[in-house]
Amino acid sequence: MSNLGIDWVRIRKERARLVILKALAEQLNGTLESSMLEEILPMFAIREDRIWIHEQMDYLEKREAVTLVSAGTVKVATLTKRGRRHLQRDIAIDGVLRPSEPGE
Repeated sequence: MSNLGIDWVRIRKERARLVILKALAEQLNGTLESSMLEEILPMFAIREDRIWIHEQMDYLEKREAVTLVSAGTVKVATLTKRGRRHLQRDIAIDGVLRPSEPGE
């Protein structure tokens, strides 16, 4: 069976990173910890362990979309202005799926 040349691993990561940013934006303080993201991502058919989620959070931090603080076995992410600008489609962060146009 052909995979049609589609890089599903990359697409899955890009989608997860967008879901993380959207989940943070929904919070009053723009902050969530990784164990909460473990519960949110499966709603979007992304079932991965905490290590994988931490890797996506680290990716977002390196691109200044979030700030991270380690707290025991979890990481706490806070959405930055840059991350919010991506969600508003003002900028595009490489490796993060673009949000849909409003009304789509």
